[in-house]
Amino acid sequence: MRPKYQREFIYSDAEQKAVIDTVTKGYPLNVMYWAVRGDGTYEVMDGQQRTLSICEYVAGKFDYFFRYFSNLTKEEQNRILDYGLTVYFCEGGDDEKLEWFKTINIAGKELTGQELLNAVYAGPWTADMKRFFSKSSGPAYALANRYLKGEPLRQDYMETALEWISGGDVKSYMALHQHDTTAMAEWLYFKGVMDWVQTLFPKYRREMKGLDWGGLFRLYGKGKYDPAEMEREIQRLMSDDDVTRKGGIYEYLLSGGERESALSIRKFTDSQKRAAYERQGGKCADCGKHFEFDEMHGDHKTPWSKGGHTAPDNLQMLCADCNRRKGGK
Repeated sequence: MRPKYQREFIYSDAEQKAVIDTVTKGYPLNVMYWAVRGDGTYEVMDGQQRTLSICEYVAGKFDYFFRYFSNLTKEEQNRILDYGLTVYFCEGGDDEKLEWFKTINIAGKELTGQELLNAVYAGPWTADMKRFFSKSSGPAYALANRYLKGEPLRQDYMETALEWISGGDVKSYMALHQHDTTAMAEWLYFKGVMDWVQTLFPKYRREMKGLDWGGLFRLYGKGKYDPAEMEREIQRLMSDDDVTRKGGIYEYLLSGGERESALSIRKFTDSQKRAAYERQGGKCADCGKHFEFDEMHGDHKTPWSKGGHTAPDNLQMLCADCNRRKGGK
């Protein structure tokens, strides 16, 4: 049912019941693909989700309209057990199987990029990676579900872990490690990143979810920081209305204030800039030359980093050259 290149079982309760609805009404399920093995048996290349849905209903794992399989009449049970599946048998080598698998659309749920890579680089190492990163009951989910977006079953956690350790080149990394026997090194690296995050920022905030913690660890993991001081700065910046991207606070602090762009500081509105332009008589506040409104930029007199706010009394209009020179200082 689940050869080494197969994905996890990802159907929801509603999708499983939709399969049973199709079967009980006698409607056709889409064609399934079985690969013929060397010993004359078969492996399911496409149709795992649908087949398991039928098997789990017969095994009493879920109900359909408040009736389990055991509650059905003998006639109703036989209608399910005798339901005919349309199966296409495929013969070929492992490479051909993988090519078929990659091109098949599985029951309306296309393979994600990571699921495709898992199929291409199937082996003991990929299987061990799944043990750590592809289960909702697995160690990666237990450790980092508040920090990562996506679903373990759709390989989002595995993809994130591989992006972190590979620096973004997941395909090359998987090709290099396909024949490893264990994924312990990848798990320890992932765990090290999360230990670093949770030690440095012990107070969890929802803005931490989905940040590129692996990328930040790669850039700033060797820096020396004071967690207590960082927490004070986080509190201050979280309450600053000019900081519109609260998640960027962590990158800003880790960079020592160099990555101010991560905060997406609030900009002056067009009406505020128009009022300042009229107040200045259309002249640049620095060089004094006249410019059209669209040729000028709203500028903080006192920069945000030095305590200035995005408020009308801290706004001046500068021409492009003066604004560029000030920004380069």
